[in-house]
Amino acid sequence: MPNLRISEAAALLGVSDDTLRRWIDQGRLESVVLDNGRKGVSGTALAAFAQTMTDIAEPGVTVAASARNRMKGIVTRVVKDGVMAQVDMQAGPFRITSLMSRESADELGLEVGSVAVASIKSTHVVVEIPES
Repeated sequence: MPNLRISEAAALLGVSDDTLRRWIDQGRLESVVLDNGRKGVSGTALAAFAQTMTDIAEPGVTVAASARNRMKGIVTRVVKDGVMAQVDMQAGPFRITSLMSRESADELGLEVGSVAVASIKSTHVVVEIPES
């Protein structure tokens, strides 16, 4: 399972590095020691924590909005059958679900904790793996 730097994990949750460090210090999120000796977060732990962030208060009345077509996030759930796969992602406060062929999910190597990009076009969501 991939381990992420604090800055990577914070960006995926849509918070600052300092906020993520506070959550670690408060015991809300477990940290790991990376190969370089610095503190990081396991992809699995981040995926589980990201799912708890969906209970965010409503933003209220929106007077302006700007949508993006590509949202980088972390895979929180993968359900596969013989033909299809359902992939759930958390991109900041947004939960995204994509239905794709099992073959596509297997080729992308999608698993809980994987970092992926959801490209949204109308009612279709395409999941991509970003360059490292």
